[in-house]
Amino acid sequence: MRILHVVPTYLPAVRYGGPIFAVYGLCKALVARGNHVEVFTTNVDGSSNSDVPLGTPVRLDGVLIRYFRCPFLRRIYYAPALRRALERELESFDIVHLHSVFLWPTWVAARAARNSGIPYVISPRGMLVKDLIARRSRFIKSAWIKLIEKTNLEHAAAIHLTSGVELTELERFGWKLSRCAVIPNGIYEPGRQGGLVGADIKQATMHRPFALFLGRLGWKKGLDRLLRAFAQTRLGILVIAGTDDEKFAPRLVKLARDLKITDRILILPRTVVEREKTELYASARVFVLPSYSENFGNTVLEAMQHGLPVVVTPEVGAAEIVRRSGGGLVVEGDSHALGAAIGSLMDDDRRARMMGDAGRRHVAKHYDWASVAVRMESFYSTLVR
Repeated sequence: MRILHVVPTYLPAVRYGGPIFAVYGLCKALVARGNHVEVFTTNVDGSSNSDVPLGTPVRLDGVLIRYFRCPFLRRIYYAPALRRALERELESFDIVHLHSVFLWPTWVAARAARNSGIPYVISPRGMLVKDLIARRSRFIKSAWIKLIEKTNLEHAAAIHLTSGVELTELERFGWKLSRCAVIPNGIYEPGRQGGLVGADIKQATMHRPFALFLGRLGWKKGLDRLLRAFAQTRLGILVIAGTDDEKFAPRLVKLARDLKITDRILILPRTVVEREKTELYASARVFVLPSYSENFGNTVLEAMQHGLPVVVTPEVGAAEIVRRSGGGLVVEGDSHALGAAIGSLMDDDRRARMMGDAGRRHVAKHYDWASVAVRMESFYSTLVR
């Protein structure tokens, strides 16, 4: 099968987190199954540009990636050369998979696919949540939905969601969608990891036992309620690590001061590389993801893969995996319930280890990228004319 993926940005830009790594993992696994996979993307890397050849295919793990320049309107990833490439080459593909909403590449690719009669799939990647839209860029996104995104979604061959939570949020819009399919993200076994471990990471792993949050720092992740919950516990420290594009760390420092737990909080507001992530997972007692909204939560699988018990809120898409596996606890986000769950695992090493072992076995059996690719390939085949 010839599959084209259109995504705003692509590896190796680690700053973009879970969704981009999920696209990378899926594409690599689809190639391993004998499919021809190409990626159209832009060279945008934050406020700068990736040092990549433009327009010329670059092969990464068997996937052909083509980068296109974004001359202006970078916030929506406007890349006119990408549109021209779609017009020339789209009909050579069996199916198109679009990995974003509210961005120009998805708009232009969906329109080109409709004009060419090529079936396309859209993965919203957690962006179609009414509460998030109301909180951030409400009027712009509402207008975009009315003028562009509703048409894109209702004319798609199917919508791909990564969890039941994401599907439920999508259904709140009441759109007439052809088909929706829930297929989770996968995870690779950690490979050989080089590089140095920062002094701040080494310092963090010395404070045992500790609870760990690892991910992008921001309101959506529920870090305010995590601090309030941790203030209810009596043992250990809390390590919060991750990229801080939103400059959220000072607000956490202030809240920790107000809660009088400054001496029990360690904040590392930076991108954490693979070997450093492994060190944190291996040293922590419990992993916590208390998001207000999370379509999946790749770090939940990563933590479980490392044998770390997890505590998540019901709004986290991977909560259903936690429930099925017995690899942790799913609790409401109020400070009492969340604090009690964290405290129970911080206080009971034996229980924490038992949950961690259950989670590790479950992830190894059900969530490797090879098995996810089988499901996605079967899904594609039902859509190809």
